[in-house]
Amino acid sequence: MPLEALQFDITPTELHYVLTHFDIPFIDSRSWRLSVGGNVARPLSLTLDEIRARASVSSPITLECAGNGRALLSRKTDSWMPWLYGACSTAEWTGAPLGPLLDEAGVLDEAVEVLFTGADRGIEDGIVQHFERSLPLTEASRPEVLLAYEMNGVPLPARHGFPLRLVAPGWYGMASVKWLERITVLDEPHTGYMQTSFVMQQRDDDPGILVSRMAPRSLMVRPGMLNDDGVRELDSVDLHVRGRAWSGWGPIERVEVSLDGGATWGDARLEPLGSAFAWVGWTFEAALPGGGSYELCSRATDTSGNVQPVEESWNLGGFANNAVERVRVMVAPGQGG
Repeated sequence: MPLEALQFDITPTELHYVLTHFDIPFIDSRSWRLSVGGNVARPLSLTLDEIRARASVSSPITLECAGNGRALLSRKTDSWMPWLYGACSTAEWTGAPLGPLLDEAGVLDEAVEVLFTGADRGIEDGIVQHFERSLPLTEASRPEVLLAYEMNGVPLPARHGFPLRLVAPGWYGMASVKWLERITVLDEPHTGYMQTSFVMQQRDDDPGILVSRMAPRSLMVRPGMLNDDGVRELDSVDLHVRGRAWSGWGPIERVEVSLDGGATWGDARLEPLGSAFAWVGWTFEAALPGGGSYELCSRATDTSGNVQPVEESWNLGGFANNAVERVRVMVAPGQGG
């Protein structure tokens, strides 16, 4: 997603970021079925029409790739996707809440996780496999977790998971399995490739921490015009900056902006969308002291007390790098006082 698209409350579908691990599968929605099985009392097999006939919810939800910002780490990582900042977007997702479907299937007492299997498949570690991810049962049962069949008011595009995908608000995007075809309730944790490869570790023999919810992040719509030196040129000392901020650990309650690379901070004005799982807009205005160079930063704080760090936290996979964005700007000499 180009950062200019941060100006939109809802990211236009054609600008929404996309990441596919395997080829996009062709699915005939007329013959497609969603199966629900495993540790349940009443296995289910549902058509798309049957899912669409269930009670539905529409909500703006922000998704972000766990590797967003990876390319900006000071040391190289083992990962193959060198994202800058564009692997984040917000869409209006419509679908049936997952929780009632699990209740209908009758989850058994020994259940601990729910596994989601997509129709997409490929080869990893020499093994042909589908894309599969699990959530703890408590997470999968949250009322905001959706079986989504529409995006921004229309049926899911093929690249975004047609005919049905999971949307797990608050979690990094790998949890929102696309082209969903099977839900399996498990009595032990899932240890498949796509589950265990998303882990923050300092070295190969480090068990690390599984990647889960999105860390707090704030990004700005870049002000001014970019020159050949990679600096944004402003035509006035009257600075007006806007952006978006989000976190998977709770709604954003504060965004601060620095003009001096993080030495001092001032509060931005927040503009919530009314959804706990969608980014908030923010604006910040200031009169710069005069001509010269400045380093703009913004940082977010959520209601759980998590504060976006000024410095990066490195790991082998380059996951969850939410260090503050730094944007160099320059005002021509003679501007201001």
